[in-house]
Amino acid sequence: MISRNILMCSAILLAACAPQEAAEPVAAEAPSVHPVSGLEVVSLAVKSDGETFQFSVEVARTSAEQAQGLMFRTELGPNEGMIFPRNPPDIASFWMRNTPLPLDIIFVGVDGKIMNIAANTVPYSLESVSAAGQTSLVLEIPGGRAEELGIGPGDAVDWRDQ
Repeated sequence: MISRNILMCSAILLAACAPQEAAEPVAAEAPSVHPVSGLEVVSLAVKSDGETFQFSVEVARTSAEQAQGLMFRTELGPNEGMIFPRNPPDIASFWMRNTPLPLDIIFVGVDGKIMNIAANTVPYSLESVSAAGQTSLVLEIPGGRAEELGIGPGDAVDWRDQ
């Protein structure tokens, strides 16, 4: 009985001391991609009256991606959205053609602060809504969400451009 216990302990010790295979290198985390649009998803924060509101936003970088925007989309979570970086900055103008969801279209100036908001835009409308000045970024979130959170002109918008 004792020799059986000694054999088992020896086997365990030998296994513990055996050379281990090298761990595989950890790959860098791939950027998150939205399942519907295929666009990269990044974090964005809006700082308003001492509070920070976090959003996961799709990044529409190219002119084709920006032209498509949220057209034909029937779902958008309360903390989701899409951003349209403007490089170079311009006076951005948007419409709701083929967009079934009401949106808050938030125009961000070159200083990173909200200039103006076209709140609860009308689905499918061809009426143009425009920025109040030079725009570095446009953020679209579900209609009424900015008011619900107390987000307004002068609030800071921060996102990490990759």
